[in-house]
Amino acid sequence: MEEMRRIAYETVMRACGFASLAIFCVMVGMSFHPRLAFQAGGFLTTIMAFILILKAVEARTKPYRRTEMWLYLPKEQRPPEAYAQWASATVLRETYLTFALWTSVIAIAMWVLALVFSFVDPLPLPSVGSPLHQSRGAGAG
Repeated sequence: MEEMRRIAYETVMRACGFASLAIFCVMVGMSFHPRLAFQAGGFLTTIMAFILILKAVEARTKPYRRTEMWLYLPKEQRPPEAYAQWASATVLRETYLTFALWTSVIAIAMWVLALVFSFVDPLPLPSVGSPLHQSRGAGAG
């Protein structure tokens, strides 16, 4: 059972690592404005946490032979068929929920940082004399 936990942990961690890399790339793309970067990071990380929760719910009914964990599990380490569905579902559910908890803590931290940056550096709103308004009015005359 411990070998199953280790493999489940590795497969979920790898998937979360790729998702985190994508979120990081989005945040770097918005680094010109920290508040927007952390809002986007918080939003995407929240979505990642919800997906992990959905995967934990799905783990109860997903056939154990169709899981990535089962493919990586050496044949001599695999549990008997009568026990395999329960063991696989339990291990994967616990692993997904653990990573969902960690991901939600990270999402909360990003939302808090976005809130802090909203007080420190609020987004400027276009004023009446700004170039945005002048360019719209230029074509009217």
